[in-house]
Amino acid sequence: MLPNVLPSNTADHTPVLADAVRALLAVKPGETVVDATFGAGGHARLLADDLHGRGKLVAIDRDPSVKPYFDRLKARTGADLRFLRGDFAIVLSQLAANGVKADAILLDIGVSSMQIDRPERGFSYATDAPLDMRMDPSAEVTAATIVNTWDERELATIFRRYGEERFAAPIAGAIVQRRARQAFFRTADLVDVIKAAIPTPARFGEGHPAKRVFQALRIAVNDELGQLEAALPAALEMLRPGGRIAVISFHSLEDRIVKQFFAARAKGCTCPPDFPICVCGKEPQLRVLTRKPVRPSAHERDDNPRSASSRLRAALKV
Repeated sequence: MLPNVLPSNTADHTPVLADAVRALLAVKPGETVVDATFGAGGHARLLADDLHGRGKLVAIDRDPSVKPYFDRLKARTGADLRFLRGDFAIVLSQLAANGVKADAILLDIGVSSMQIDRPERGFSYATDAPLDMRMDPSAEVTAATIVNTWDERELATIFRRYGEERFAAPIAGAIVQRRARQAFFRTADLVDVIKAAIPTPARFGEGHPAKRVFQALRIAVNDELGQLEAALPAALEMLRPGGRIAVISFHSLEDRIVKQFFAARAKGCTCPPDFPICVCGKEPQLRVLTRKPVRPSAHERDDNPRSASSRLRAALKV
């Protein structure tokens, strides 16, 4: 069971790109806001403040350990707050199917600080812990499951695709050789194998040598790209005309999914360019508010190094 307590370092949790999120979502009193990736509640706290005690905020998260953060936020605001536990893609789809409408929706993709900062969750390569990485502790597949059972080609593919790891093939080969003798259960064991599998000069390059493999495993364990692809259409369906959606991503693959979704829904007509008139009848559904992704300032990156890779895109439903 996960601890039902608030770690001391989350009291002043600073959400990434907070000012830009507030400006682009432009929440007003009386509106309905959905924070589909609640985490420690940093963004939700600011959006609830913008409701000024009038309106509704729906918080979604698949991690049961976030509930105390929600309870604390609910106790300090006059707005109507609801918590729904589950995968955000599934919950958004269910809400949309039931006709629930929203004026602002936020998706903050990726692992939260509170998950990284709890060594027992196995997200970090910096601390020895069980090889887990599940955002939902009740899910069946863990990082250990993937490392111990997926074949060498599958491992190399996810390391290359999700982690952009140059040495994906030799790392996958080393993992398979090691697990033939002894299965992986701890993060430290995996880190040691990764280090030994890459050329010595690469171990001293940019960042920790295990960073990209751990990122790839986390994305695979939690189906993060699949979740995002399923969530975006559901979020669009939920938005009222004039409603705003903002998505924060931390990886080029996530950002590409958001960019392409926004562009396709903003385009409208899909007829070939040589057609004299539109016959598809498709109308634009979105107006993109961010021509390029919003990135953190140098000041924010210095204050919060974890924000460095973040990028924010937003759109308005027409």
